[in-house]
Amino acid sequence: MRSPNSKWKLNRSADDEEVVERNLMQDRRNTESQGQSVNVRIYNQTYAIRASDGNVERTLRLAAMVDERMREISKSALTSDSLRLAVLAALHIADELEKAKSKYEDLNQKLLNGSNEYAALLDQLLKDYRH
Repeated sequence: MRSPNSKWKLNRSADDEEVVERNLMQDRRNTESQGQSVNVRIYNQTYAIRASDGNVERTLRLAAMVDERMREISKSALTSDSLRLAVLAALHIADELEKAKSKYEDLNQKLLNGSNEYAALLDQLLKDYRH
């Protein structure tokens, strides 16, 4: 019989123990996947943000980056509206991300080309060595 404040039975069988263990494991996975909540301050506003990857320090760094970008933009923008500043900051950050992705793809392609070139050279050396 369940007590009103508990989800566990008072007299559990071996099967019940297995169910309880599965439920505990699922609860842990759910907590881990939801992440830990952390309060961040961005442009004089406090937000409760869930660190979905569990990395609170990273979430704090990202929030600080957004705050810094909004403050930089506010110095030269014709508006002090925080929503507009947030949109401008998002556009600046998205631009940086796109440039970084493009650079990554270029470097990855160069690495792939070089790897293929060296593999072909090695194949040729092995073929020449065998003959």
